[in-house]
Parts: sequence; structure tokens; C-alpha cells
Amino acid sequence: MNQPKEKDLSTRDQIMQMMKTSGPLSTREITVQLGITEMAVRRHLGTMERDGLIESKMIRQTLGRPTAVYGLTELAENIFPKKYHTLTLDLLGELADESGEEYVNHLFERRKDKLNRKYEPQMQGKSLPDKVRKLAEIQNENGYMTECEQVEEGHFILKEHNCPISQIANQYTHACQCELKLFESLLEASVERTECLAQDGNRCVYVIRSRA
Repeated sequence: MNQPKEKDLSTRDQIMQMMKTSGPLSTREITVQLGITEMAVRRHLGTMERDGLIESKMIRQTLGRPTAVYGLTELAENIFPKKYHTLTLDLLGELADESGEEYVNHLFERRKDKLNRKYEPQMQGKSLPDKVRKLAEIQNENGYMTECEQVEEGHFILKEHNCPISQIANQYTHACQCELKLFESLLEASVERTECLAQDGNRCVYVIRSRA
């Protein structure tokens, strides 16, 4: 597959920055701001729309026909730097100073119980293989880039290649322990973590075995 040229990437970044700061823009508005041809702008917009970075909508004008404007999608918004974890760590640090780290651990336990109540109904009546597949689906929806495989009957490997809360888990390892307990509760199986992203691992790996 051909790699995008540096100039293309630069123009795409400029268009995204413009939409981020100014909101949805028409082809003409982008053309004027970038100082390139309308044909070139349309080519970039077509590629960006195909890649799911922008979406178009029609807006009515006071005079004349409706005009198409282009704005960022949620996928594109996620590209821009966001440091929610910094705020979270600051708040948890203040809470630990005020009430002790045990109280922070208690919050992780409450989060685990809340997630268990949320997902447990989706596990009812399922066999262990189906529960593992459902858990992988849930974790994928939450951004963990999960895959699972069945080694033999009653024996599974679950791998998480991403951790959305890695910066928090690096500092508060009780979050990882709560995830392990959550898996055990949802699966009603024995779960062992053999590799952990928060402990310099390349991924989080869980070995799941039937209790029968």
C-alpha cells in the first residue's frame, strides 16, 4: 500500500486544525484559508471522509442553494491530545493525601462492583466459552484491543493489547487487581494474570480455566 506523502499529511493536519478551532467549514472556506486549489481541497476532503475523519452536512443559506460543510468526527476528535488521566491522577493524589490510599482502593472496588452489576446480566445462561467471548467483546468496546483463544476445553487465553487507564494503573496497581476480580466474578472461573502492561509487560494476558 502506498504511504501518504508528507505534504498530504501536512495539509490534512492543517484542515483538521482549522475544523477544530473554527468548526465545520465549506470547501471554499478551506480553499481560501489554505491558499490551494479547490480541486486539491476536494481531494483531501474525499480522502478524509473515506477514512472516517470528517463528515459532511448541508446547511441552508439565506440566498441560493444549500451548502455542504465538513466537520470532525468523533474518531478525529480522539486524535487531538487529551490528558484526562493527568486530572484523574491529580484528584486521586489529593484524595489519597486527604483520606489515605485505602480510600482510593475502596473507590476502585466500588467501580469493580458497579461494572459487575452492569455486565453480569449479559453473562447469565452462557457457557464458559461464550462468557469469555462476550468478555472480550465488552473489553474491545471499552478500548482494550482484546483477543481470546481457546487452548483446550475449559482453558482460555485472553490478551489485552491496550489499556485505556494505563497511566492510572501504573500508579495505583489496585486497579489491576480489581480487573482480575471482575473477570473471575463475571466468568465464574479461575483467572490468572501472567503479564501486565502496568508492570512493564507488552500486554495484559489472562489465563482462564474452568473451576469444574
